[in-house]
Amino acid sequence: MLRKPSRAAPAAALLTALVVTPVVPPEAVAAQARVPVEEFELDNGMRFLAVVRPEMTTVAAGWAAHVGSANERPGITGMSHFFEHMMFKGTPTVGTSDAERDEAIIEEQEALQEQIRAVYRDRRAAARLGHIGDPFGDEDLPEEMATLRQQFDALVDEQRTLMVKDEFDRIYTEAGATGMNAFTSHDQTVYFITVPQNRLELWFWMESERLLRPVFREFYAERDVVHEERRLRTESTPTGEFDETFDAMFWQSHPYSWPIIGWPSDLRVFTLAQAQEFYDTYYVPGNLTGALVGNFDLEEAKALAEKYFGRLRPGAEAPDVVTLEMEQKAGKRLDASCDCQPQVRIRYHTVPFRHRDQYALDVLAGLMNGRTGRLYKTLVLGDEIASSAAAFQQNRKWAGLIEITAEARGEATPDDLEAAIERELQRLIDEPIPAEEIQKVKNQAAASAWEQLDSGFFLLLQLLVYDSLGDWNYMNEWADATLAVTEEDIKRVARQYLVPTNRAVAHYTRKAGTSAEPVPAELADLPEAVQRQILAQIRQIRESTDRVALEGALEQFAAMRSQAPPPMQGAMEYVEQAIRERLAELPSPGEEAR
Repeated sequence: MLRKPSRAAPAAALLTALVVTPVVPPEAVAAQARVPVEEFELDNGMRFLAVVRPEMTTVAAGWAAHVGSANERPGITGMSHFFEHMMFKGTPTVGTSDAERDEAIIEEQEALQEQIRAVYRDRRAAARLGHIGDPFGDEDLPEEMATLRQQFDALVDEQRTLMVKDEFDRIYTEAGATGMNAFTSHDQTVYFITVPQNRLELWFWMESERLLRPVFREFYAERDVVHEERRLRTESTPTGEFDETFDAMFWQSHPYSWPIIGWPSDLRVFTLAQAQEFYDTYYVPGNLTGALVGNFDLEEAKALAEKYFGRLRPGAEAPDVVTLEMEQKAGKRLDASCDCQPQVRIRYHTVPFRHRDQYALDVLAGLMNGRTGRLYKTLVLGDEIASSAAAFQQNRKWAGLIEITAEARGEATPDDLEAAIERELQRLIDEPIPAEEIQKVKNQAAASAWEQLDSGFFLLLQLLVYDSLGDWNYMNEWADATLAVTEEDIKRVARQYLVPTNRAVAHYTRKAGTSAEPVPAELADLPEAVQRQILAQIRQIRESTDRVALEGALEQFAAMRSQAPPPMQGAMEYVEQAIRERLAELPSPGEEAR
């Protein structure tokens, strides 16, 4: 999710899908294109990546904390994503009219929450013994809980009278900045904005200030906001909960098994003290990277970085993820029935970011994916058993996967789709692969890469994402490694990784009495996983009653659409239209007041 503060989720899904889950990495550059990146490090350990582009009138600026859901543990799942929300709450001087009372309210809220947690501890024990059902439900609630909630809500209301709403955002907006947002993935949390070139010092002050003096304002109220976000994005979508089950089944031992947004029971009970410990562990200079792309003076930027971010105190080295994924010894299967078109997902374990086999696997996925790929030609155009078919290869920091999806057409079943996909994979291994087919995939990747390198904003995201994964130089070196991939390399990785014992298969069948959700033409050329994500966002928009959040999302799209690569333009316009339609349905602010 991206955050501004709570209003930009629709824009988020599109941008995150672009950078974090490419089919054939569109960020890869042509062999002759290398981005000149200046790297420097402050005394406290924080690193910066800078790309000077004098032709620009703005600066795309951002920073990444090298922490994501993989760095969590049971009990605090969702903490990384939650911090994405909290970092927009301001500082002691930004976001409140009375910092002293604001701090006191936070302490009083924490005391009440400790009593509420004690009630939940008792209720979990009662649920284990079968005396009640849901420990977080309203069944047989003790009277003290109602009193505690009333006292807590009164403090929330008082704190809101002191808050200067969206002041962090407003300061930037009045200075001409656009696109303030953030996203969380399994391996990183990234914050970014575009500022006028003469307001770069404002960025250095604002961003360093919220790191230097964070205020966990509205901590528990925002925790409830995230819980509702989870309900809308996961529990209210046709396949959301089954997708979580599939992830949990696929990853046997690795922390990639839990959702980025967190498990609902954890969202109910993690504490301010746990959040502070998490922040002190992962939001330290040695675990942060800043980046600038645009029109600025490099020496001046170095001086500003030292002046402002140099104030951050060094911390201990953030711990690595040490729990590795176990080698899968047997195939896994999931059968689910939902309000969806029958479909199949086949996922194989592959390799982490920068593994030597990554490049051959990228080309393999490219051969299968897209309207000119083998899956579409065979399942959609040839056998006419699928309305869509796609493949993508994803290399996360600690492990990777390749996934193939297809949605049924007519009377075809998930079994039919699975059998056809297996035949295509076997044909890839058994039959010669024409050289021109391999070259086409390489050319497409290079062309897409060139388009994204032309945008300072997307170049910024690539620098921060790849650096968090382990090496920003991937952006400059991927092309040579990919162009060197041979037919034998592709066949070798197919034989090694695409085997039944290394995979999980999910069959989704239509629940009786439900009808299909058509894929709009604006989304038809996108990978199916991205289509599902955008359609889920559309459903969230149509359910929203928050006019301010919707208007903020619309502003985000206006700022970001011009920077998006061509394949995403139609999708972004489609979501924008959905937001406008929903706004037209909602009462105006004047009507709400009446």
